[in-house]
Amino acid sequence: MTTIRKKASARAAGPELAPATLSEADGVRYLHLGTPWVQGAMRVRKPLALELEYIQRMMAWLLLLEPDAISQAHAVQLGLGAAAITRFCLRRLRMGRVTAVELNPTVIRACHLWFHLPENDERLTVLNDDAARFAADPTHHGSADSLQVDLYDHDAAAPVLDDAGFYRDCHRLLADGGAMTVNLFGRDASFERSAGLIAEAFGADAVRSLRPTKEGNTVVLALKAGAFPDRATLALRAENIETRFDLPARKWLRMIRALPLAG
Repeated sequence: MTTIRKKASARAAGPELAPATLSEADGVRYLHLGTPWVQGAMRVRKPLALELEYIQRMMAWLLLLEPDAISQAHAVQLGLGAAAITRFCLRRLRMGRVTAVELNPTVIRACHLWFHLPENDERLTVLNDDAARFAADPTHHGSADSLQVDLYDHDAAAPVLDDAGFYRDCHRLLADGGAMTVNLFGRDASFERSAGLIAEAFGADAVRSLRPTKEGNTVVLALKAGAFPDRATLALRAENIETRFDLPARKWLRMIRALPLAG
């Protein structure tokens, strides 16, 4: 279980959606969709910890938000996986609202049964819906303070939603000053193209990437309508994140770089 190619649902037809399956090894429970590829993971004795390295890096948006604003913020996840980010935002960050969008109903059921996903309430909304439709809906525009995008098909060759229109919708989904993280499988030839589309939607100066994990997952970080904090501010926020939430944020600072875009 060392290769992590996250693949969440987006536009596939209902009958084509593979049922969620489980495995466990060395105290970690894994979510699959009919293949050995890992959809998500949870350490059984530490359900609020972020087990996978790239999932930890998907939280790098915390560097771009004011720490005092987190408890009132709204986080949106496009792709539920094993609900690791959803649980973390809800229980560890204690965010004001958390919304997760997942097309595959068996993934949602598995997360409720086996991955400590709570039922919907005034703070949590898990939607069985198409991520593209949700992002394009104008009633949602401007509603998210943080957005995590992790959408791959069964081949994990390229993001399922990966066109200019989708990333423009993601930009519209965010409130001014909001931040997005996107998982891109960095060893795939589509990475440069995908990163370029994100830069077109947000502006090249508003986009950074972290170095790939050893499995090849690269997290892209984008900020809407704001300047990236200076290094001193980032360093203070990273120390705060490590102290409060036990995430390796100072390590993230050493990984952040401008996008290696062509041209």
